[in-house]
Amino acid sequence: MLNIPPDLARRYDALLDRSSVAPNHRAYFRKWLRFYLDFCHKYTFDPADRNSFPQFNNKLQEKRQSELLRRQAHHAVSLYYEVIEEPSRRLNPAGSPASGQPVRTREPAEIRGVPGQPSNFPKRAALSERIPYSFGEPKDRVRARTRISESGGAGCADPKQTGASWIWLYDKLESAIKVRHYSPKTLEAYRSWIRKLQAFTKSKDPDLLCMDDVKDFLSFLAVERKVSASSQNQAFNALLFLFTHVLEREFGKVEGVVRAKRKPYIPVVLSREEVDQVLSRLSAPYDLVGKLLYGCGLRLFECLKLRVQDLNFDMKVLTVHDGKGKKDRTVPLPEVVIPELRLQLENVKQVHREDLASGYAGTFLPDSLAKKYKNAAKEFSWQWMFPAKTLTLVPDAQVYRRYHLHETHVQKAIKRAVQQAQIPKRASPHTLRHSFASHLLQANYDIRTIQELLGHSDVKTTMIYTHTVQSITLKKAKSPLDF
Repeated sequence: MLNIPPDLARRYDALLDRSSVAPNHRAYFRKWLRFYLDFCHKYTFDPADRNSFPQFNNKLQEKRQSELLRRQAHHAVSLYYEVIEEPSRRLNPAGSPASGQPVRTREPAEIRGVPGQPSNFPKRAALSERIPYSFGEPKDRVRARTRISESGGAGCADPKQTGASWIWLYDKLESAIKVRHYSPKTLEAYRSWIRKLQAFTKSKDPDLLCMDDVKDFLSFLAVERKVSASSQNQAFNALLFLFTHVLEREFGKVEGVVRAKRKPYIPVVLSREEVDQVLSRLSAPYDLVGKLLYGCGLRLFECLKLRVQDLNFDMKVLTVHDGKGKKDRTVPLPEVVIPELRLQLENVKQVHREDLASGYAGTFLPDSLAKKYKNAAKEFSWQWMFPAKTLTLVPDAQVYRRYHLHETHVQKAIKRAVQQAQIPKRASPHTLRHSFASHLLQANYDIRTIQELLGHSDVKTTMIYTHTVQSITLKKAKSPLDF
């Protein structure tokens, strides 16, 4: 990470001393300034240009930084702009205040819980005067004003122009993803690729993007970045979605692009003995998660998003709701894990009683069910089978809700168990799903049955597991008359 130049650091600290920022939060402001300068250096933005901050703010959103932290980052960078734009008014040549009166920055410290942050970021009128964009401004006005300002008032901008604002583009991308009920992971992936396209084109005006930009970018990924074929295909799908549903333009034929070579993929599979070794080294509740991943062939998020109502002990069936592609399916419930599931259910009941006693707002519900069913979030049937250890603060409503167990906790636990078992394979939670399919195939289960249990749309996806087990069919040609 870049260090703050000594002269700038001295002037920035002087402004911090004269500002309303609490002393115990000034170190965080210096950290945000370093992050901002490093971001501008990495993505070739001008740190002195106020148009660079929206790109930095988008990056923080991509990193899932909370709104309060992003406000704090904005306050820190705003002080930096004050330093570089008004040194003569802020400081005398000796580096001390020009007057004996303390200087108050424009963003007062009014955010409860994170002192030193502006309470009304980013809608304050003063910010719209200092930064040439407004978060509340209609998108078409932002686009028009951006083109006019960068073209010097001319009727049409130069096709080679750079530095345009892409704020409206990411807002429209998020709306287009949500209206189609795509996964948040899809939004995160598409936004990441579009951000890379923005950096590659140096923030070229989105209205001026053409197929040549797409071809050059995809070729750049394959030749310079040497990405895998799946990553390049994902980038292609992101750009296709961008042109079709965000820019609302025809996506022409992509010809002459250097494509990354797709290699045949054979998944890593554990033997039954290795699976038992891994599961025996997992502590609760990760051991039960691992048993469901292997025993039911679930994806990691399908398992973590299980709710109490998804288990049917009488019919010994587990229902997976909103799996990959928003598809539902049922899988047999392994009888060996039913006692452990009942014990986990009792633990969930205890957590639920404690949450109700503490006055929490309930669990997180899919889509708009919380508005349709006002009390559903507090009902026991909607609680997670694997609840998170702590409550989550919802900043907008200022209420606490409980989320499910975070996926990284399971990933780290299984990775640690594989290392302790000294298994020489690159195993992950998804490896247990691969092992489920391979072991069923090895037991002569029909490929179509395995396809339905895994929730695959096409049997070709399931056929990959034929390469993970030894074939037990006879290869030598022989006439039936000789049987």
